[in-house]
Amino acid sequence: MIDAGTAGLLTGLSLIVAIGAQNAFVLRQGLLRSHVGAVVVLCALSDLVLIAAGVSGIGAVVDHARWVLTVVRWLGVAFLVWYAAGSLRRAGRPERLAAEAGGAAPRSRVLGRAAALTWLNPHVYLDTVLLLGSIAAAHDTGHGIGGQWWFAAGAGLASIVWFCALGFGARLLAPLLAKPRAWQVLDVVVALVMLVVAARLALG
Repeated sequence: MIDAGTAGLLTGLSLIVAIGAQNAFVLRQGLLRSHVGAVVVLCALSDLVLIAAGVSGIGAVVDHARWVLTVVRWLGVAFLVWYAAGSLRRAGRPERLAAEAGGAAPRSRVLGRAAALTWLNPHVYLDTVLLLGSIAAAHDTGHGIGGQWWFAAGAGLASIVWFCALGFGARLLAPLLAKPRAWQVLDVVVALVMLVVAARLALG
């Protein structure tokens, strides 16, 4: 069972530790120190729900409902392009960064963006639900608390550790971003990440 949990932890980390739209958003909120705890909880809980869904066998349903993933994909593309445009606008107005750093953005808006970046990404269903669900099934012992659930626990732990480290550890980079110019660069990078992800989604 420990082996299944370790496999889940390593597999989860291999899938989540990558430069993507969600990670870029969590990192920026961590640097701003704005609603970090709420964002981390939302992202981690979303992963836990998706992992549990995959291990429960819902991945088979998702696999047969490809039209749903198509709808989600184009909604995700539209949202990512819209968010990238907002990042570029912020980069062009460095005087606004100080106000945002004080946490002026409402929590509901921040959580709404985090939820959209999480759930409007079809890759999250392919990777977390289908892929992790399939790998977890290989650890099923057929009795008791199956190995697939230990695998799921390991993958869930990977998400929790990663989002906590990314969100709360981001403040360590704050001294490097003390100047408006640095925030401009960060917003441009965030915008480019969003656009790259959007292009990948659009191209399938």
